[in-house]
Amino acid sequence: MAGFFVAAVAISLLVACSLTQVRSDGSDHRYNVGDPVPLYANKVGPFQNPSETYRYFDLPFCVPDHVKEKKEALGEVLNGDRLVSAPYKIDFLVDKDSEIVCTKKLTKDEVVQFRSAVTRDYYFQMYYDDLPLWGFLGKVDKEGKADPRDYKYYLFRRLYFEIFYNKDRVIEINARTDPSSLIDVTEDKEIDADFMYTVKWKATETTFEKRMEKYSQSSSLPHHLEIHWFSIINSCVTVLLLTGFLATILMRVLKNDFVKYANDEEAADDQEETGWKYIHGDVFRFPKYKSLLAAALGSGTQLFTLTTFIFLLALVGVFYPYNRGALFTALVVIYALTSGIAGYTASSFYCQLEGINWVRNLLLTGCLFCGPLLLTFCFLNTVAIFYSATAALPVGTIAVILLIWTLVTSPLLVLGGIAGKNSKAEFQAPVRTTKYPREIPPSPWYRGTLPQMAMAGFLPFSAIYIELYYIFASVWGHRIYTIYSILFVVFIILVIVTAFITVALTYFQLASEDHEWWWRSFLCGGSTGIFIYAYCLYYYHARSDMSGFMQTSFFFGYMACICYGFFLMLGTIGFRASLFFVRHIYRSIKCE
Repeated sequence: MAGFFVAAVAISLLVACSLTQVRSDGSDHRYNVGDPVPLYANKVGPFQNPSETYRYFDLPFCVPDHVKEKKEALGEVLNGDRLVSAPYKIDFLVDKDSEIVCTKKLTKDEVVQFRSAVTRDYYFQMYYDDLPLWGFLGKVDKEGKADPRDYKYYLFRRLYFEIFYNKDRVIEINARTDPSSLIDVTEDKEIDADFMYTVKWKATETTFEKRMEKYSQSSSLPHHLEIHWFSIINSCVTVLLLTGFLATILMRVLKNDFVKYANDEEAADDQEETGWKYIHGDVFRFPKYKSLLAAALGSGTQLFTLTTFIFLLALVGVFYPYNRGALFTALVVIYALTSGIAGYTASSFYCQLEGINWVRNLLLTGCLFCGPLLLTFCFLNTVAIFYSATAALPVGTIAVILLIWTLVTSPLLVLGGIAGKNSKAEFQAPVRTTKYPREIPPSPWYRGTLPQMAMAGFLPFSAIYIELYYIFASVWGHRIYTIYSILFVVFIILVIVTAFITVALTYFQLASEDHEWWWRSFLCGGSTGIFIYAYCLYYYHARSDMSGFMQTSFFFGYMACICYGFFLMLGTIGFRASLFFVRHIYRSIKCE
């Protein structure tokens, strides 16, 4: 425990240091009248497809004389941000009225580009003094037109910037388009276009420290928050009542079992044992594919540790709204630093199961989660390159990630594996294992692995499905998620319910004299990940407007990796809870 505490402190300090740069990007500049304030154009893309974004100047906008690319942190690049200097010049406290950005002749091809963007409901995103702002490129006039061929397509040619300031600092910026200043891009013909913008400065009493609060108001408004809490509490109470009901039954059954077996020991020796005591000589027989099981436990333990640290950082306010890339940076750094936990857990458990080839086990541990993630990334990055989207990572970023994996992740994994191998811990089995395994009696279909997984996954999923909508709307939409306290409560309940339902199913399996509980407990614990992926199908078709091959492949590809990570993490929790339970009940009785 002391070693884990020291590791936790070290990881927290390293992550805090790595995120200092991310947080320092939030501008704390003070300006004088007329000082230039940085305005960067980020990206454009169809509003309903959050992963399908392109560089701002991939569309034929007005280009400034000197296009400057902003140097970005690792997390920002992973987030798809590609900031470049914008064509608008907005100096501090300098109002402008109908300032012309540029006058240009749009060619037929450029008109087609803009019309396609308007048809797909493109939006743009910029950052002014590190404050985000958005706007749409144009509109489609469908009023009174039944035939789509009669639709009119218009491009907005004027932006209106409304900026609030407090003394010498920028506090808030809003950008809106002028619906009366339009360019008709319906027909394929050359067009002379004037692009303009207006800037108005207004004073506000809002302090600089509170300027980010407006971006989280949509998720923390009193009526939204009240509904949110009520839904979560209602779901959690229902699940906890069911859990308590099952716990009461299980405890009473166990108590009766203990009384029965105690009486049997005092009675004649020729009485035949039944139930879970009958298989005491087989219950701790090591499972098949023990190397794979140990690797899965190592990866699951690492992912659980990663999730815990992410929650700790979220609860202390690191992931404030639009702290660009902070989450991705934290994920990469913490995963790299916790790889030693995976190596230690896997090797230690594998050696406890009398495994010999611990090097192969360590390689399997390193590849079990990273392997599928790498294959998925290679495919999706190729798709993004084909689409010329900002989701395609530059070669330099890929090289940085590979260096982190080579110089940090792999060495820590090996060091953890060596420490686990040398720990010389023995598997704690309270009863001896017989030489030959007993035959498992036939059981009804509903006691099979798949039906048990379905039962095990449904109850934990029912505790979190309400919160899943808010998370999906944030990750795969444009909402901002800030109520991490609710999410943390839901996560704790998910862990508790997963552990209990797996223990209950393990008991019923042992009571039916089926001693092969090792893999069953892991699969039952992790089955919630399968339910979450099934929810992905529902969300994609019923709750979102996502479309196109790129967005579809990104959604289902990365969600498959996330759900697989949940499978490993919750499977580890289920197995550990079951192992603790099985050891406890067999330690409580005398077995010959």
